[in-house]
Amino acid sequence: MIERHETSTRMSRIVEHNQTVYLCGQVAADRTAGITEQTQTMLAKVVTLLESVGSSKNQILSVTIYLKDMSHFVEMNAVWDNWVEEGYAPARACVEARMASPELLVEISVIAAKSE
Repeated sequence: MIERHETSTRMSRIVEHNQTVYLCGQVAADRTAGITEQTQTMLAKVVTLLESVGSSKNQILSVTIYLKDMSHFVEMNAVWDNWVEEGYAPARACVEARMASPELLVEISVIAAKSE
């Protein structure tokens, strides 16, 4: 069974299938902030969404991180490395991408397991 949450015409914020949780791309709460704050608030949104469906950041299986410019890679990783708990690092890709909005510096796509 597929469950969709916070669904609009364009997308669902969360989709669940076979104990797996898929989040739509998450971006910063404040698009005018620098890369550190954008990364922090983006990751906080990930936690909130995962917890809302019985998952957690320690159950993340895979992420794709999109950076507006790879010059932000080191600063973004400083936040990421502090956020990921030891022993729970997911599979990860990080790519440079043109963002949907010019002020966005980072976006993340998440796939996680659901708690049993």
